[in-house]
Amino acid sequence: MTATTTHTIGERVIETTVPVGAHYAEGTILDPNGPLASDADADAHADADADAHAVVLDETVAPLAPWSARLLAGQTLTIVDVGGNQSADFLVYNAQGTDERYSTPDTLAWQQNAYLRQGSILRSNLGRPLMTVTGNEIDRQDTIGGACSKESNTLRYGFHTEHQHGCRENFLAEAARHGLGARDLVSNINWFMNVPVEADGTLGIVDGMSAPGKRVALRAEIDVLVIVSNCPQMNNPCNDFNCTPLRMVITDAQPATRENHA
Repeated sequence: MTATTTHTIGERVIETTVPVGAHYAEGTILDPNGPLASDADADAHADADADAHAVVLDETVAPLAPWSARLLAGQTLTIVDVGGNQSADFLVYNAQGTDERYSTPDTLAWQQNAYLRQGSILRSNLGRPLMTVTGNEIDRQDTIGGACSKESNTLRYGFHTEHQHGCRENFLAEAARHGLGARDLVSNINWFMNVPVEADGTLGIVDGMSAPGKRVALRAEIDVLVIVSNCPQMNNPCNDFNCTPLRMVITDAQPATRENHA
C-alpha cells in the first residue's frame, strides 16, 4: 500500500502520496550559503555585514514542504536557493493583525514595475510597507505567476498527477497552524522563479535564472508572519524536474540575542 501524508484543516483533509522531502537526483549540486546583509546600503560588504548580525533562526525546508516563521520589525530573512531554480512561493502578513497582508496590486502600483528587485517594498492591502528587499542575487523576482495547486496541476499535466499536492495545499496546511484558512490566501511571490512577460502580454514559465546558493534578503518593517511553500512542482522543467531544499535564515538588526519567534 502506498503511504500518504495527511493534513487536516477544519473538516477538510488534504492527502498526498508524494512524500515531503522526496530525494533529488544523485549528484545534484547543493550550496546552502549563508545570510545576506540586512542593510541595503552595505552591498559592497554584504557578507561581512551579515556576519555581524545575530542569527536567531536557521532552518532547512525539505523539498515539497511548507514553512513559516514570525519576524520582529528590523529582523531580516535570507532565503537561500540551495539547489538552484527552486521556487520559494511566499506570503507575508502583519503578525499583529493578519487581515493586513501582502498585496500584489499595491506593491506593483507603488513601484511601477512588474518585478521585484533590490530596494522593492512589499506593501500590504492597506498600502503600508511589510518588508523591504535589502539584498537580491538574481536579476528579477516574480510576483505575478501565482501558485500551483492540485487542480491546476491536473489541468496542465494530466489526471495522473492528481495525487500530487501543490503550493496551495502547502499554504493551507501551514496557514492552519496560525489560525488562517482558504480565505486568507492571496496572490503570492515566487522567489527564484523566472516568469517573463512576453511582447503580447502573455506570461511564460521558463528556465530559471538562479543557481545553487543564490539568495534574497528581506527586512521586516513591522512584525510579520511569513509563510513559504518549497514548490512541489515535479512536472515543469523550470526546476529541471528536480525539487531541492531551501535554507531560511533570520538575523537580528543588531548583534544581540533575542527569543526565537518561529
